[in-house]
Amino acid sequence: MSSWRTINISPRERAARVAVGALGIIGGIVLLTGAGSVLAVALEVLLVLAGADLLITGALGHCPLYARLGHVPATLKGRSS
Repeated sequence: MSSWRTINISPRERAARVAVGALGIIGGIVLLTGAGSVLAVALEVLLVLAGADLLITGALGHCPLYARLGHVPATLKGRSS
């Protein structure tokens, strides 16, 4: 199985990533509605994008950075997914 399909995020971290990512997306969108400057808009768009990254990696269970670094959580060692 190719490395992009392997689950390399523990179940607890996955849940946390999904929750924090959803909050980031919602918070960024709420803040965007009242943005007053170009800098504020840029920062809020970055917040939404960071939230989307966390939400997607949490939902899929795969972090490309973890894969490149060879990181495997202790709870997943010895498991083939």
